[in-house]
Amino acid sequence: MTATAVGLDLEALGPHFGSVVHGVDLGTATDEQLVAVRAALVERKVLFFRDQRLDDDGQVRLGRRIGELTASHPVVGGVDAAHPEVYALDSTDNGFADVWHTDVTFMRRPPLGSILRAVTLPPSGGDTNWADSQLAYDSLSPAVRDLVDGLTAVHDGTREFGYYLAQRRGGQGNEWDGEVVTRLDPVEHPVIRVHPETGRKGIFVNPGFTSHITGVSEFESRAILDLLYAHLTKPEHIVRHRWRAGDVAMWDNRSTAHYANRDYGTERRVMHRITLRGDVPVGPGRR
Repeated sequence: MTATAVGLDLEALGPHFGSVVHGVDLGTATDEQLVAVRAALVERKVLFFRDQRLDDDGQVRLGRRIGELTASHPVVGGVDAAHPEVYALDSTDNGFADVWHTDVTFMRRPPLGSILRAVTLPPSGGDTNWADSQLAYDSLSPAVRDLVDGLTAVHDGTREFGYYLAQRRGGQGNEWDGEVVTRLDPVEHPVIRVHPETGRKGIFVNPGFTSHITGVSEFESRAILDLLYAHLTKPEHIVRHRWRAGDVAMWDNRSTAHYANRDYGTERRVMHRITLRGDVPVGPGRR
């Protein structure tokens, strides 16, 4: 463990990516501690907190102290009427995340970050993996970086959430960016995103929501995306978290992708997530 310049005890999970934060109670943290957590989130990209005692109210209060909360999801309703910001991922209601994705990239302004709390865990399995999109970009060859820097991709939430919006919500989703979501129109984002706080570049496509790259053939699009996905998810770009009761994870959605293992059979797994309002992704050379 090392003491950071902002006063947190961080146990690094890798040289560049992922840390366990020791000595911070998220329910009673001071403003100074949360400022330090927010800075560490940008630097380390995914943070883990053990032995927390948050409930839904506490999770929402925490999120509001760190940033501006969104609705639970553009399409899926909150866990209950009192907590419209809390998105329940329940394995008994198809609450799975077993595909690599970055949260809600099918909207014009995806979340800045997410805070995930373990509610019900299976006896074993259900680990979550995070990939460092900036480290992955940096380790591409210069020629490939030059190729992908100028590309744009389409992100589409219809495959994952179109049926839910139409059948379970009657075509009436949640308010997102000041508008009620009634349909999921595809959006375009740069393939390489420039982080608004650090200026670092990162891969910003994902198998969950990216449909294709614009301006190239279908064959070329698939080949480029497959290359980027394979590279992004190389083991040296990943940290894996084994959940236990009381765990909270916090990640920067602008510089990561993640995947939840679905290896626990018929056991139940419930996670509660909130998301922080983000900004419109910007690519290299754009303003």
